[in-house]
Amino acid sequence: MPLFTGKVAAGFPSPADDYVEKTLDLNELLIQKPAATFFVRAEGESMLGAGIHPNDILVVDRSIEPAVGKIVICALNGELTVKRLKSLGRNMVLAAENPDYADIVVDEEVDLVVWGVVTNVIHKL
Repeated sequence: MPLFTGKVAAGFPSPADDYVEKTLDLNELLIQKPAATFFVRAEGESMLGAGIHPNDILVVDRSIEPAVGKIVICALNGELTVKRLKSLGRNMVLAAENPDYADIVVDEEVDLVVWGVVTNVIHKL
């Protein structure tokens, strides 16, 4: 796909070849470590505030260390979920980005496996 050098505020770039900077490879743009990257489709509305909508495709990198503030994909008691990692005292919290959904406090009774960190979201407008 061609990548145009001009930025678009409220119009269309000129399709003239003189403006083509280079080609754009979406794999190069979205994937830093191919062997550690996978895609998963989002379901539900708990992450709307983070720009993640139902049926969006999430780009997930397993090589990135999960940290407070990152959005992660994890298996919570055997079910996959996407949430933002936060801390609450000594406990980690899987936080929703929609006030209609409750946060999940992770304690020793919760079986949690973090699969990776979400790096990009792909969705239609």
